[in-house]
Amino acid sequence: MGEISIKINIADRVYPLKINTEEEEIVRRAAKMINDRIKEFQENYAVKDKQDLLAMCVLHYATSNIKAEKKVSTTDTDIADRVYELDILLDNFFGK
Repeated sequence: MGEISIKINIADRVYPLKINTEEEEIVRRAAKMINDRIKEFQENYAVKDKQDLLAMCVLHYATSNIKAEKKVSTTDTDIADRVYELDILLDNFFGK
């Protein structure tokens, strides 16, 4: 699993990248998602400047990332609380 050179097109600009072979599909999929989001913003808003579209795209994905991190953190806390409660129940059960 070595490095490969690929070219990714984002917002009509080509970016040469060196990535690990196993990351190629992920990188290509990410570029497609970005381009699709840019196209959606172009169609729904009166924005033509690529820089503005890229900024809107970055804001969208950063916000989504923060929401996902918060959800995972909350889920982890909920799970930890449930495990703690289960531990108390088991201690009470086996302690008798």
